[in-house]
Amino acid sequence: MDRAETELTVPQGAARTAPFPSLRRGWAEAKRMRQSYVLLAPYMILFFVFTVLPVAMAIAISFTNFNLLEFPKWVGWHNYTRMFLEDDVFLIAVKNTFLFAGIVGPISYMMCFVFAWLVNELKPRTRALMTLFFYAPSISGNVFFIWQIIFSGDRYGYVNGFLLDLGIINQPITFLRNEDYVLWIVLLVQLWLSLGVSFLAFIAGLQTVDRSLFEAGAVDGIRNRWQELWYITLPAMRPQLLFGAVMQITASFAVADVSTQLAGFPSVNYAAHTIVTHLEDYGTIRFEMGYASAIATMLFIVMVGANVIVQKLLRKVGE
Repeated sequence: MDRAETELTVPQGAARTAPFPSLRRGWAEAKRMRQSYVLLAPYMILFFVFTVLPVAMAIAISFTNFNLLEFPKWVGWHNYTRMFLEDDVFLIAVKNTFLFAGIVGPISYMMCFVFAWLVNELKPRTRALMTLFFYAPSISGNVFFIWQIIFSGDRYGYVNGFLLDLGIINQPITFLRNEDYVLWIVLLVQLWLSLGVSFLAFIAGLQTVDRSLFEAGAVDGIRNRWQELWYITLPAMRPQLLFGAVMQITASFAVADVSTQLAGFPSVNYAAHTIVTHLEDYGTIRFEMGYASAIATMLFIVMVGANVIVQKLLRKVGE
């Protein structure tokens, strides 16, 4: 068919009118689903007002000098250059935060799943009791005083008393005021507290796995529990795995209360200082809101990047 015949077979106005049927179909689909949009509207409005808008405002304020008393003054990238080139304490906080994220995040995530997998095999009453046992620390209010007693700097502290009785030390160690110990104690306590929401999500995910899949897997050649776990259990609970990963990433990057309660604010030589405690220092004590917003923006970017990487890794589960 030559060019002339092609031009005859294709209407001249087709290129201009082609998009309109799709627009009409899209409008008809939106009109048909209007009840769903009405039901989603309250949540979307609240999400925009209390999440999207504050994040956008924080990013905008991060390029200004703002002290809550005067109108913000535009300073461009000064807060970010100050953060990495002039603020040595921030670099210490970054190191400690990534140490938390690299140790507490993966270990607590694996522990949550392993404990959930083991508890799921128990009888219902025993399973309920063990679930409460693992979840209780994360919902306890002022639970830090227990660890303050355990690592107390006098001979009445449990660890000091135990070491003194064994003759390992001759005088008590001030664990929470010693920069050689305080960071690792905070890591330990944060790991203990992290077995909470993710553990419940994994328990729920394991309960929803269709048991018929295991019978089908046995027919297809799956022969042991590890193959069942990799090819059936984990792919069937990807939503719970993703939710648990998001919660663990958020918790590991947002460590602040544990450090403040155990090590003080600020901790000795900033040994347990984190990005969030640094943010609280400039945002709630010094009221340098522009610089605090820049710190929050950097933390937000790091957490989003970590979530994207984890999502890509979880998509490969079961392959």
